Amino acid sequence: MTDDKSKTGGPDRERINVNEDYELQYWTKALGVSADVVREAVKAVGPTAAAVRQHLGK
Repeated sequence: MTDDKSKTGGPDRERINVNEDYELQYWTKALGVSADVVREAVKAVGPTAAAVRQHLGK
């Protein structure tokens, strides 16, 4: 998925792009884990925020 900053609807909010520093920083704060943990979770279960939260028990 392209990270088009002009399109900020629901689908973009529900995905975690670990290749964008600002998104990675947001998710580390939102989930209370390190960037490496977020990357590993995305690698394990995919980029959807719901799947990552479930994987991390959040």
